[in-house]
Amino acid sequence: MSRSAKYWIKKLNLSKHPEGGYFREVYRSKEFINKKSLPARYTSFRSFSTSIYFLLESHGFSAFHRIKSDEIWHFYDGSPLSLFIIEKTGVLKKIKLGKTPENNEVFQAVIEKGNWFAAKVNEPDSFSLIGCTVAPGFDFEDFELGKKSKLVELYPQHLDIIESFTIIE
Repeated sequence: MSRSAKYWIKKLNLSKHPEGGYFREVYRSKEFINKKSLPARYTSFRSFSTSIYFLLESHGFSAFHRIKSDEIWHFYDGSPLSLFIIEKTGVLKKIKLGKTPENNEVFQAVIEKGNWFAAKVNEPDSFSLIGCTVAPGFDFEDFELGKKSKLVELYPQHLDIIESFTIIE
C-alpha cells in the first residue's frame, strides 16, 4: 500500500517546522546531562537524547541550519532525499538517504555538530519520511537557521547551493 504525505502528516500528527517540512517530537529522554558535564557551547542542561519524525515534500526543502549536537537522520518511507552538508572546513558533502543501496542510498546519515546542512526530496510529486535522533538532546536554543549573506561570505564556492536552500537573507 502506497501512503501519501497527507496520510503521514495526519497519522503522525506532524506540525510545520521553521526550517521547512513537518515534524513531531516522539522521544525525549527523562534523564539529563548537567550543564557542568557538557561542553561550553551548551548554556543549560540537556536530555540524554531526543528524536523526531520529519517529513519533507518535493515542492519544499529543509533550509540550511546547524545545531550544537550530532544528528542522525533515518530513512523510513517515500522517495529518496539528498542531504547537503557544508562541513566547517568548507567541504560540501552530499548524502542520499533512501532504501536502494544500488543507487548509493543509505538508511542513516550522521551530521556532525556545527556543520550547516539542508535537504531536498529527489523525486518530483513525492515526499520523504525520516526520523532524526540528536544527542545530547535537541533544544531550540541550539538551532541556528542559516542566513544567506553569512553563508555566502563563509563559503562563496557554494553560492548556488546556498541560494537554493536558504530562506532568510
